[in-house]
Amino acid sequence: MTQAQALAILKTGASVFLTGEPGSGKTHTINEYVAYLRRRAIGPAITASTGIAATHVGGMTIHSWSGIGVHTRLDKYDLDRIASIERVVRRIENTHILIIDEISMLSAETLTMVDQVCREIRRSPDSAFGGLQVIFVGDFFQLPPISGDAERVAAKFAYESPAWQAADPTVCYLTEQYRQDDQDFLAVLKAIRGNTFSADHEQHILARKVEQSVVPDSTPRFFPHNAEVDRVNENMLEKLPGQPQIFEMTAKGPAKLVESLQKGCLSPEKLLLKVGAAVMFTKNNPKDGFVNGTLGEIKSFNSTTGLPVVKIRSGRTIIVDPMDWSLEENGRVRAKITQLPLRLAWAITVHKSQGMSLDEAAMDLSDVFEYGQGYVALSRVRRFSGLHIFGWNERTFRVHPEILVRDREFRGASSNAEAVLVGLSAAELQSFQDGFADRCGGRPETQNQKPEEELDTYSETLVLWNVGQTIEEIADARGLKTGTILSHLEKLFASGKILKSDLPRLLTPGLVSAMPEIHQAFRQLGVDKLSPVNQKFSGRYSYDDLRLARMML
Repeated sequence: MTQAQALAILKTGASVFLTGEPGSGKTHTINEYVAYLRRRAIGPAITASTGIAATHVGGMTIHSWSGIGVHTRLDKYDLDRIASIERVVRRIENTHILIIDEISMLSAETLTMVDQVCREIRRSPDSAFGGLQVIFVGDFFQLPPISGDAERVAAKFAYESPAWQAADPTVCYLTEQYRQDDQDFLAVLKAIRGNTFSADHEQHILARKVEQSVVPDSTPRFFPHNAEVDRVNENMLEKLPGQPQIFEMTAKGPAKLVESLQKGCLSPEKLLLKVGAAVMFTKNNPKDGFVNGTLGEIKSFNSTTGLPVVKIRSGRTIIVDPMDWSLEENGRVRAKITQLPLRLAWAITVHKSQGMSLDEAAMDLSDVFEYGQGYVALSRVRRFSGLHIFGWNERTFRVHPEILVRDREFRGASSNAEAVLVGLSAAELQSFQDGFADRCGGRPETQNQKPEEELDTYSETLVLWNVGQTIEEIADARGLKTGTILSHLEKLFASGKILKSDLPRLLTPGLVSAMPEIHQAFRQLGVDKLSPVNQKFSGRYSYDDLRLARMML
């Protein structure tokens, strides 16, 4: 199936399993669909199975979005509690489309819990996910879900959940290839995927085998285990002259939730950097010119702030500010960690490479221990000329045997869906698509509207606000500062597009307690400007807090 055909099916409102080989354009297709929805003033919920994957799509984890947090199962009490959290209720009630990326790493048990919450909150006990259009994105040949970190017990795949079966997603199996353009390399990847890897294919791999010493230091290295990654990065950093600059992660919130965030964060708790260090950005911020996976080198440290200055491979230099990773639960941001969105990039784990696309990488796969690990590592590279491999074991070129069977079923289901799509007239297809957009409250897509046209910046913020995202989440998704998003909300409030009854979502207990005092200061001074009030309190309250208090006045 082509990307255009999958996009046409998505627009009809059908629940979909969007899959395909690495580089087939799954993320691009979803981005096109999200852009289409936003042109029609419809805000999808964009989520992912892990914190790492969530940074790729500019969304949040499905655990945060649904309110299930760290739960592994839900009883009636848990459901009632989640259904009483105003923020979660508003988010799920206002959502029409739920996107879950990297579905291969989501367990069946977790998907079942998400379904339970959606049915409960949307008061639709007989409809899968409460009647939402659900879009599962991913490739089950890649890394599987894990349950129980200590024992590394394999969890059930998401498609084994009753929720998946109830949703009965239309399978859209993308068959075009955009990442790899090397036919020999493609043949090897297809052979691994089809369990037909042979001695002939291994000859191609052998031709790319090298010693670690001959690979340039600037080439990212992949290893299956963290210990080897840390060893390589520490050794490379030690070779550089001078003392390292140390950047410590800060954290707020319950220890268990902070630990969950730290496990999913690509940036380390203690980041040591020197001039000349190879680094990789670990978060998306298109506004500042980087995304998760952008590679660069530390050129200097800012003389005023001490923050690192990174030169990325395009030649651009970026002063890197700290960023936040947050976890929402019980209607508020319960935990937050703050660190530079960087990590040393001479080496990373295969697990953390999932979703990346690189021109060049070196890897040691001799300790591969999971089905799909070798396939994920190899498929990060675009062509054989960019592959440097140090070693491998017998599991490197194997994928999960159960997925081989299911993959044939998925391909067959996709062919059937394609046949149905081709059988529709243009008028019938348009009617289905317009009907779904109308049910979502979307505006018409006018004929003179350019395909790439987006909402204005305030409307874009409003769409994300209306599906329940916090200021931090909106800022992260849009690559803007939280203060900028707050100024958007203030303008939207002034224009009547945000109601005063919605504003308590923004207030912390401390600000609620301080509100009478701040309001009294505004009245005594007889102004609505922030600076005089800030001066009156000698800077005790931030401008963001004063802005919020002014909206509540």
